[in-house]
Amino acid sequence: MHSLHFRNIVALSLTLISLSAPALRADEKDLYDFLWLDPDKKVYVLQNKVHKKDKTFFLNVGYGQGMSSNFQDTSMLHTNFGFNITEEWAIEGLYSKYSNSNNEAYTNLSQINGQVPFIRKTLSNYGILAKWSPFYGKINTFNKIFYFDWNLAAGFGKINTQSNAKTVANLNISANNYSDESYSSVIAKTGFSFHVNKNIHVGIDLIMNNYSAPGPTRNGVVPANKMRSNMDSVITLGVSF
Repeated sequence: MHSLHFRNIVALSLTLISLSAPALRADEKDLYDFLWLDPDKKVYVLQNKVHKKDKTFFLNVGYGQGMSSNFQDTSMLHTNFGFNITEEWAIEGLYSKYSNSNNEAYTNLSQINGQVPFIRKTLSNYGILAKWSPFYGKINTFNKIFYFDWNLAAGFGKINTQSNAKTVANLNISANNYSDESYSSVIAKTGFSFHVNKNIHVGIDLIMNNYSAPGPTRNGVVPANKMRSNMDSVITLGVSF
């Protein structure tokens, strides 16, 4: 009973001391030894943000894959660039150039069933976005600390495509005659940026383009526009300065 009472007094005293003590600032090099841990246990404390973004420019280049087409293998070269207005807010421009080829599903459909599917190929995409980076942190792995930011972005752009919408349902002409198209898009994006050092970072992004476009023409009738989306995954290497 006395022992329990004593522990309560100690706990209360430590709480009061910690509340009345002046604030301490620490960076990633500060090391604390806690007496109630095992002797070999050490705790590293990180309080301040290590990689600052406020009033800096950035440029990223990367390679990605399209994730939305059932009948195309789509790859892309991607770049984005911008300016960090504050630590959390930035303005960003992006451009993507796509390459498309028929995949195994397309080959099987055409060779086995003798049919040509409706296809809309993405050729290029560009836009401007507002980017918000409210989350940052660190990952400790292999005795190495990696710092990262998680960002969300949205904006407007233009997506350029080709499709066989006008010919795919017409048996009298080639079903694979493609026409150029262009649509306004709403772009949504999220990504992680891992800091290699102060000026170099590696990114993983998901980019979605949302646009309104018609389906294939049937008996000379063009169907009404329908909301569609393209999803891309991109790995980037970037610099900030």
